[in-house]
Amino acid sequence: MNSLRLRLLLSLLAMLAVAALVMGGVTYRNVLAETEALFDYQLRQMALSLRDQGEIAPDQARAFADEQLDFVVQIWTVDGRSIYASREHSALPARALLGLADVRVAGQTWRTFSVATPERVIQVAQPLQIRERLAANAALRSVAPLLFLAPVMALVVWWVAALTLRPLRQVAADVRRRDAQSLAALPTAGLPEEVSPLVTALNALLQRLGQSLDTQRAFVSDAAHELRSPLTALKLQLQMLQRASDAAARAEAIDALAHGIDRAVRLVEQLLALARSEPGAPPAPMEPVDLSEVVRQAVADSVPLAVSRGIEIELFAAAPVSVNGEKTALAVLARNLADNAVRYSPRGSRVEVRVSQHAGVPTLQVDDAGPGIPASERERVFDRFYRRAADEEAGTGLGLAIVRSVAAMHGASVALADSPLGGLRATVRFGR
Repeated sequence: MNSLRLRLLLSLLAMLAVAALVMGGVTYRNVLAETEALFDYQLRQMALSLRDQGEIAPDQARAFADEQLDFVVQIWTVDGRSIYASREHSALPARALLGLADVRVAGQTWRTFSVATPERVIQVAQPLQIRERLAANAALRSVAPLLFLAPVMALVVWWVAALTLRPLRQVAADVRRRDAQSLAALPTAGLPEEVSPLVTALNALLQRLGQSLDTQRAFVSDAAHELRSPLTALKLQLQMLQRASDAAARAEAIDALAHGIDRAVRLVEQLLALARSEPGAPPAPMEPVDLSEVVRQAVADSVPLAVSRGIEIELFAAAPVSVNGEKTALAVLARNLADNAVRYSPRGSRVEVRVSQHAGVPTLQVDDAGPGIPASERERVFDRFYRRAADEEAGTGLGLAIVRSVAAMHGASVALADSPLGGLRATVRFGR
């Protein structure tokens, strides 16, 4: 039973049924008790009225003898001789018990009230079965209105449940009418307090989804733009290779083509790494990783590039430093920081990479001797495909964007500052 409306309706109807049964039962018992007390009062009053009069008038005797009257009047002398009975009966109480009493005669129970005078004993009796039937009929008549009221209350409950859940149906209908391109916020005016948080959460989700789609569209557009240049260059270099007239020109064209292919491969690899580290990407399994070992391998991958540029890479990562993360993504982060430091450092300079742990905070720090980044641009360089106008080094503008994205995936922060080596210091601080 997944319908909220059905559950609410059944719950209210069950509560209504229980309340009706309890009220009906209490009313039935109360009316039954009151009716019994009224019948006892009638017996007492009839017996007391006969006690105060000397003779039973003929008219009164005929009234008592009416077969439709369920009361039986008996009178005895003081010595026990029966001198009057209102009507014949196959089994009447043969003796009187003063006051109210239940007397059983020949399998039938009588409710009696007897009173004595100096000269006679008067008893008024009524079959208990008749009393109970009359009392039950009176009690049922008092409960009968509940039987007619219950269906009306059920309809009212159904209407109230439908009215209460109408805002939810309106929200559902509004969402159902939308297509994949409609991400406008849902209206919140006039919503109940219980529904408003749900709609607010949906609006926040739609807003985040819109931002994510905008980011993806921008990423695809920028990626297409960035891929167009190296692919065009590859096409031109291939044409130059086809037109080469001698071995020297052919070798130069092959070298340029290989360089263009390397650049295109690096761009594609960075695009894939950035896509994998996006907030909307499937989460990678996190596990304890030795950050020192990951950085050591990333620096080893950057050594050939450093050697080709005459740059020395010095690694300070003697002690193991454990972080909770995804090993491949952390390797991409470290390799991008190391590659950037090597690419922007002048020939003959040094790049320092440190892995340490201060006050329980794992830290990765990369220093270079390059031109650095002005403080006013240190936030913008994390944007995708952003390259400073003064940069002479050809790049994709994705390295630091990948670093920040991977760091965010691991709950880490990235900060840029001036380096003691004269260039830029990049610091990544992980959680404790």
